[in-house]
Amino acid sequence: MRAWLLDSLTGVDTMRLAEAPDPKCGPGQAVLQIRYAALNPADAFLAKAQYPAKPSLPHILGRDGVGEIVEVAPDVKGWRVGDTAGILRCDVGVEVWGTLAEKTAVPAASLAPVPQGWTAEEMTAAPLVFLTAWQALTQWSTPPAPLPPGSVLLVTGASGGVGVASILLGKSMGLTVVALSRGSGKTARLKELGADHVFDPADPNWRKSLKTALSGRGVDLAVDNVAGPGFADIIATLGYGGRVSVVGRSAGPVPDFNTATLFFKRLRIGGVAVADFTPESAQDTWKEMVARLDAVGRRPVVDHVFAFEDVKAAFARLNEGPMGKVLVRVRG
Repeated sequence: MRAWLLDSLTGVDTMRLAEAPDPKCGPGQAVLQIRYAALNPADAFLAKAQYPAKPSLPHILGRDGVGEIVEVAPDVKGWRVGDTAGILRCDVGVEVWGTLAEKTAVPAASLAPVPQGWTAEEMTAAPLVFLTAWQALTQWSTPPAPLPPGSVLLVTGASGGVGVASILLGKSMGLTVVALSRGSGKTARLKELGADHVFDPADPNWRKSLKTALSGRGVDLAVDNVAGPGFADIIATLGYGGRVSVVGRSAGPVPDFNTATLFFKRLRIGGVAVADFTPESAQDTWKEMVARLDAVGRRPVVDHVFAFEDVKAAFARLNEGPMGKVLVRVRG
């Protein structure tokens, strides 16, 4: 099969398109002939050795994908050759070869059908970012649960994969959604997706504008995909008991963070780790998220679909800051 091979953890620019052995179908697995794969920032971080996983080399990136089952292990029930399936969170693309290849071996417990009415592209775009967003939105209660309707959600990096997923899920929960996105070019689209307010974090007056828009109310939960120097501004927007779910750090580390800013409003910061999902919990959460999206008439958002030969250009688009998910068409 053809695959994009990563021979060293020195970045996606060092990947090469080459022939690789077809995957073997082990116990409990199915082999997918990949039709579409999606890119995630975690792929680029792993490729630069900035991710906890240290896979054997050469490695194949790609954690999301949709394809046709071409082989099923004898012990697998509920799936058969010819079925179309998508991949929920698992070790595919992390510790084992991923979806930037013509074929991928996947644990059958981590397969899910394409939801009724969805396209294969929409299914490819959804699992990892929606599971991540769900955890970010629900992790602050035991058992995990959405915030009360009417709560204020702030989403940074709102046009990215997790950002869009957070907006869509937040609206399905009845939250007031504030989106932060650089530049004005994405404002209309973010509002179309459900954001009640959109601000540019590069505007020095955005916090004042937010306070006016919320009539002085503080933010209940921030889903932060950015970090960097702007993290202090996010903390400053929180109301009493406010929380930050930390998902990413596309703007780099947070400089000179003053922990005293957490004291008097009892603020809390918590990391998000999508690896905490078991196959069973991922399946249950996936079904609930699909039902929520169907209830509000929303679908995952695809920014652009690149040809398989153009994977490096696809990663460049991911780095630019897309509106939704970047996909790769592995086969027509």
